Amino acid sequence: MVEAIGTKLRRQRRRLGLTLDELAGRTGISKPYLSLIETGRVPNPPSDEKLRKLEQTLAFTPGELVTQAHLQRTPKDVRAMLERLMKAEGAKAAANGAKHKNGSGHVLTSAATHDRVTTSGTGIDLDEAYLSGVLQELVDGAAGNVETVTTNAVPVINRVSAGYPKDFTDLSYPRGVADEYINCSGLTDRDAFGARVFGDSMTPKYREGDIVIFSPSLPTREGDDCFVRFKDGQTTFKRVFFESGENGTSILRLQPRNERYRPQIVPSDNVTGLYRAVYRYQRVDED
Repeated sequence: MVEAIGTKLRRQRRRLGLTLDELAGRTGISKPYLSLIETGRVPNPPSDEKLRKLEQTLAFTPGELVTQAHLQRTPKDVRAMLERLMKAEGAKAAANGAKHKNGSGHVLTSAATHDRVTTSGTGIDLDEAYLSGVLQELVDGAAGNVETVTTNAVPVINRVSAGYPKDFTDLSYPRGVADEYINCSGLTDRDAFGARVFGDSMTPKYREGDIVIFSPSLPTREGDDCFVRFKDGQTTFKRVFFESGENGTSILRLQPRNERYRPQIVPSDNVTGLYRAVYRYQRVDED
């Protein structure tokens, strides 16, 4: 069993001789919230930003708490699916490596490949699996398995700009796999995803830090708030209006809700995806 984050924090804090007041002062995290974390009374792990502050202040290995939090946020069926795929990949790599030994009998390939698919003590590190190339290999070779995930949790794949288009990546994770999830039991679209708002062009209805759930299966209507993906991979979050240009070509007017921002006019063929917003999750208080 993996030691709970709160228990781990309390043990390390006491080992360093720090009080909760001192830890709060060094990290900028309130003492009541730290107490809730240590006693396991918060329903979800703290944000990555808070965990990185705690890692640095309490001399944890960089990424140790963040990786454990990612695992904790991952739905069980997604985690089990990845574990099966990675174990199968490891077994296959070991079998293949055993067939390729040099004259001294040393395995030439299996050790390196095994290192790429071995899980850490806290479980699967999705970022490491992606950066090593293992995750994409699993996606390419076992797409059918990925699509069998049946969790009701919606993956929060990254953040989308509510100002001008920003570079965006979902790290090519398999469908339904992410470092963070949010429960959205009333949504039946298996391709639904969430993204955090970044910027203020969609205020007052949406503010920075809100998580908005988008449904690719729903048709986009005139004036809908949409996640917009451009050909170059950038994205933005705007109200969408379908219009015609002077020469009769199809254009989109991407209209901010904040009156301080001007609309953006783009040719329709420059847009590769329009995904309608269906739910909004708004933080009431950070702690």
